[in-house]
Amino acid sequence: MDLQDIAKSQSCTFIESRAKRGSLRFGILSMLFVATALNYADRAILSVVAPVLQADLALDPVMLGYVFSAFSWAYVLGQVPGGWLLDRFGSKQVYAASIILWSLFTALQCGITGFGGAMAIPLLFALRFLVGLAEAPSFPANGRIVAAWFPVTERGTASAIFNSAQYFAVVVFTPLMAWITARWGWRIVFLLMGCTGVLLGIVWLRVVYAPKQHPKITPRELEHIVQGGGLVDMDHGSACAPATAGLTRHYIRQLVSNRMLWGVYLGQYCINTITYFFLTWFPVYLVQERGMSLLKAGFAAALPAIFGFLGGVLGGVLSDRFLKRGISLTWARKTPIIVGLLLSTTMMLCNLLDNQWLVVATMALAFFGKGLGALGWAVIADTSPREIIGLTGGIFNLFGSIAGITAPIVIGYILKSTGSFSTALVYVGVNALIGVLSYSVIVKRIERVQLQALASA
Repeated sequence: MDLQDIAKSQSCTFIESRAKRGSLRFGILSMLFVATALNYADRAILSVVAPVLQADLALDPVMLGYVFSAFSWAYVLGQVPGGWLLDRFGSKQVYAASIILWSLFTALQCGITGFGGAMAIPLLFALRFLVGLAEAPSFPANGRIVAAWFPVTERGTASAIFNSAQYFAVVVFTPLMAWITARWGWRIVFLLMGCTGVLLGIVWLRVVYAPKQHPKITPRELEHIVQGGGLVDMDHGSACAPATAGLTRHYIRQLVSNRMLWGVYLGQYCINTITYFFLTWFPVYLVQERGMSLLKAGFAAALPAIFGFLGGVLGGVLSDRFLKRGISLTWARKTPIIVGLLLSTTMMLCNLLDNQWLVVATMALAFFGKGLGALGWAVIADTSPREIIGLTGGIFNLFGSIAGITAPIVIGYILKSTGSFSTALVYVGVNALIGVLSYSVIVKRIERVQLQALASA
């Protein structure tokens, strides 16, 4: 047998092994990807239509910053209740309700101007607030589902894939929404996206299950997940039992007093500051600071998102590969995060550039770095106490999502006081450096947190 025959035989054996093992978990991951892509598309609608909407509603930069932040006020407030709901009722039902509700609130935004100018702005703020409240359980649910369906050595890749859907959303939906706005107006964008989400929620209820409850899972795949550390019992049995209020407070105190988790929380805040700059002010930056048309800015914003997507997938793959080669969990997760955040600081170089497309290319490098370093959800899947993964993910996302409040508002005030985005880019870049320090200095060893029982128990 020659080398070609041997290689072919080994390849067939590998494919046969994968087929016997099963790949249903990747179908579940594809649903997470689609739901997360729609999630971020709905978050980004306002930034795409902002140049037109700002003129229609006579919004100054500070007012627009507050409207941008409306989503995150509710998103932050909903994290702990959303995590508790997931641990109490399971991922499938809570996530489906979340998708349908946020989509209905998105669709309703198409009619805000029908209430008159004086009411339009507070109504827009209120509806964005409700979208944020409805979306609150989504990312903690992603983390729970990955922890249930994937072994430890596949979680980095799985988490990176669902997290990279945010970049895919910008690549696909930003140009599309800009084109629809230019052709038919901004109201149609809200209506179409809302209807799409309601349909997705119905599909979700029909195809997503916990591992042990899925009618199509093979014994071989379930065994592979269990032996690899997948938490397949999370959504039935004791894991879904309601905790008392006192026990929940006891758990929360432990989670917010853990040094490692504090470093992870701060790192996520810094990463999300970069994310929310791109989700809110970046298209406005391209139009107002760089002189692009709305349609051109929509397509230009897709290029950094493509690189963010590539960085996101690469970060997860590299992290899991490090683990398989015997590198510790701590450094397998930390290395892509630190390198990625350092690359994100390159966005500050845009202040020295004049060429439009050179600016876009530099932003693409910065967003690639942000994607590479966005492994926070893999870290949470690795470190959350088994009993309260939803609650832990909610607290983690709470701290990270505060950036969705602060970044749009701070940038709005910077623009009003300076008339330029130069200081705003420095503000975002410095946050990336703080994230590097957080994972380098505050986060020591990455390991699963073990809960302590109540003293009276």
